[in-house]
Amino acid sequence: MPTIVALFVNTASRAPLTVRERVQALENRGIEGDRHAKSDSRRSILLMDQEGLDHLRLKPGDVREQVTVRGLDLYSLAEGARLRVGSAVLEIMGPCRPCERMEELRPGLRAALEGRRGRFARVATPGGFAVGDALAVEPPA
Repeated sequence: MPTIVALFVNTASRAPLTVRERVQALENRGIEGDRHAKSDSRRSILLMDQEGLDHLRLKPGDVREQVTVRGLDLYSLAEGARLRVGSAVLEIMGPCRPCERMEELRPGLRAALEGRRGRFARVATPGGFAVGDALAVEPPA
């Protein structure tokens, strides 16, 4: 069963959240707890698989809003597919394309995005979730 194995948000400590700590996904605003979560910009959450993180040697805090999962081939998910996790629903967005900011990204993160090891998702239904929660995949509507 696919599960969340790590959560990182850009908190003051930049430490990973533990299994006891829940985060709140806010519609169009990413993850609450990130110091930028209250901004008006629409941001997405980066989903990474554990194997990809291990391979790319990304460190905690390299990605501002990151959910790490185990047991799920993220890139096999179609655009528009939904992940139900805790009381939140995340909708898979299209693959990352090179953009102006790509050169500003850390090399490991850039490799992850260009190598299709990660997927971005937007918050379709706000809600809370935590490390250890299972993910249920729903097909695109």
